[in-house]
Amino acid sequence: MSTDGKLLRFAVGEEDSGGRVDKFLVQKNRDWSRMTVQSWIRGKRVLVDGRPVKNNYRLHVGERVEVQEPPPEEPNVEAESIPLDVVYEDSDVIVVNKSRGMMVHPAPGIYSGTMVNALLAHCHDLSGIGGVLRPGIVHRIDKDTSGLIMAAKNDVAHQSLAAQLKAHSVERVYVAVVNGNIPHDKGTVDAPIGRDTKNRKRMAVEHKNGKPAITHFEVMERFQRATMVQCRLETGRTHQIRVHMKYIGHPLVGDPVYSTNHRKFSIDGQALHAKVLGFFHPRTGERIRLETELPKDITRLVDRFRVQTG
Repeated sequence: MSTDGKLLRFAVGEEDSGGRVDKFLVQKNRDWSRMTVQSWIRGKRVLVDGRPVKNNYRLHVGERVEVQEPPPEEPNVEAESIPLDVVYEDSDVIVVNKSRGMMVHPAPGIYSGTMVNALLAHCHDLSGIGGVLRPGIVHRIDKDTSGLIMAAKNDVAHQSLAAQLKAHSVERVYVAVVNGNIPHDKGTVDAPIGRDTKNRKRMAVEHKNGKPAITHFEVMERFQRATMVQCRLETGRTHQIRVHMKYIGHPLVGDPVYSTNHRKFSIDGQALHAKVLGFFHPRTGERIRLETELPKDITRLVDRFRVQTG
């Protein structure tokens, strides 16, 4: 077995006995595809009790499965002169009002056109804690979510901002337009979120294996067939607002993943905007609170709902 990458070990229990090794490993880590696992097996990166096996090998109780993940590829991420809407900037922190459609950082197969590419050209210096693909990135918002996101220019600032996120002292307020009429003026969704067991590309409320997730919401305006809400995050799980709103029966308007009628609305992606961002400055300790206006596409959407409501 190769010695590079991360070594993981799994024990075969009674519930796993008789199952194929490739299916066993995909169940153990939802981020692995079956095709990827099978390529590792062919490359002898997977051993059962110290010996290589084939994809269709049937496991037995008590066996130990070892997986040697290959080292992650670190492509060179180039600086690109892409316009940024900078809301705040100093020698430690930069806050950008990200446009809808822009990815925050590169991902496999996409190494240009992201906010990181733009930041590298704009700032020159960014924190190295996030590695080559995520320099300066302390938190993320989805590609098709617009709004405020902060990045760190040095490691000290990055550590401070990350600690504030972990302590829930960062204020993050979003505005969303959801399907249907929410009957309550305000509420809290406290439901753990994890990888959807039926679709690994989506997230879902998973009471067994999910991580704690809390979203506070308050109705801002009601329309005939939609509601505009303000959502305040207490935690920051992937797709948290989108998953929680779907969970209570009110998926976001335009959401291509969690809403079944997203094509009915003239908006490219979910109607979600990170409107408020507040944090303590990592060097001075000063409380900084920033706020943006809703983007034009959400404003037009809301105006149409108002006209329809009469």
